[in-house]
Amino acid sequence: MIDVQNVTRLFGQVMAVNDVSFRVEKGEILGFLGPNAAGKTTTMRILTTYLPATSGTAKVAGFDVHEDSMQVRKRIGYLPENPPLYPEMRVRDYLEFVAKIKGVDSANRNKAVDEAMDKTAITDVNQRVIRTLSKGYKQRVGLAQALVHNPDVLILDEPTVGLDPKQIIEVRQLIKNLAGNHTIILSTHILPEASKLCERVVIIDKGKIVAEETPENLTRKLGGSQRLTLVVGGPSADVLKNLQAIKGVAKAQTIEKIDKNKAKFVVESKSAESISADVAKAVVGKGWSLYELTPESMSLEDVFLHLTTKEEVVQ
Repeated sequence: MIDVQNVTRLFGQVMAVNDVSFRVEKGEILGFLGPNAAGKTTTMRILTTYLPATSGTAKVAGFDVHEDSMQVRKRIGYLPENPPLYPEMRVRDYLEFVAKIKGVDSANRNKAVDEAMDKTAITDVNQRVIRTLSKGYKQRVGLAQALVHNPDVLILDEPTVGLDPKQIIEVRQLIKNLAGNHTIILSTHILPEASKLCERVVIIDKGKIVAEETPENLTRKLGGSQRLTLVVGGPSADVLKNLQAIKGVAKAQTIEKIDKNKAKFVVESKSAESISADVAKAVVGKGWSLYELTPESMSLEDVFLHLTTKEEVVQ
């Protein structure tokens, strides 16, 4: 449904997007992640025909965003970070206006508006003036305007920014309900958004794609090592020395002295293979008490930080 190949965008001497390639299949929700100024919004603007690429190609539903921009626009619904609302208009009047300028014929316009309001749960405020709505409802109206012409593709740029926790949950659920009928690109720097909504994520940093996978596979593949926390009863210096000597352990350190003869340690493996059994055996074999042994996995946020910074990930 969306095919981006070797897209680059320069602003003078600044390379905002650098040789970016990815695909989005029909009905899929793709998370497009990156820190601020990573190139997310520039890529979105290229896909929505707002900006031309300096080089490379991008197609939506088989149409080139540069050569067939009008065909692309008919098939895209776009919700920018700041929804394009007219605050003095009533909700229904605004959506009817948007439907008209998006080419929805008059015979089907009322039905299209009704369906968009139903999908975004704003029917109850259809006669309210937009400026009187809460931030969450304004975001829903923005989503409705992106949906009103029933596009094949939805491009959502930071759709939950500025919302309170309840509103975030509601908007996320609305987006999830749209999958299947619409292909969705969700641009965000909010990690829980991607892990809760997206089947696949693309991570971009400094204009380049640094990873592309499902959230689960990305976490597993890039975790690289296992981390264990354990609480051991025994002389902490001897326990630490013993943990450091275990084959497969890359690092071990004491992180908390609990009392005179009990401490908490963290152990990191050299590979993704489990070292839990070896650690437990090493502790119990010395006659020490093992009160706790907890494996930790890398969260998507840890992976994100690992890929977009040069600092060591700390969990």
